[in-house]
Amino acid sequence: MKFWLMKSEPDVFSWDDLEGSLNQIGFWDGVRNYQARNFMRDEFKCGDLVFFYHSSCNSPGIAGVAEVVKEAYPDKSALDPKSEFYDEKSAKAGASRWVAVDVKAKQKFATPATLSEIRNTPALKAMLLLQPGQRLSVQPVDIKHAHYILKRWG
Repeated sequence: MKFWLMKSEPDVFSWDDLEGSLNQIGFWDGVRNYQARNFMRDEFKCGDLVFFYHSSCNSPGIAGVAEVVKEAYPDKSALDPKSEFYDEKSAKAGASRWVAVDVKAKQKFATPATLSEIRNTPALKAMLLLQPGQRLSVQPVDIKHAHYILKRWG
């Protein structure tokens, strides 16, 4: 089992949206970065755990933990001209070059692990999220960092 961090803007898709989805399962689409796509396509496995991170908001941070319940499949939003995630190259090829995965809400944190708290936690200083220039919306989380987060906030 691997651990991942996936960023979502809460006004687009929040933890509460995930919990409110049918069977608390949501599809994670709209990823348009090749490295993030490759993680999802090549490395995500059912049973992997995902730290659901709210980004681009007043208090960014990890809202809870989800589980990958369906591995990578074609992201249909890339082929939908009405979608904000439409990809002209995919449409011309007749197949999505992007993928989606399904995640299921597992545990909401009683209090979110805010970016500020994560930054000020010595045990998490090497976390990929905190590295200069790190902007990936999908990124691996080292097992020691994952266990620390789960112990402190989970």
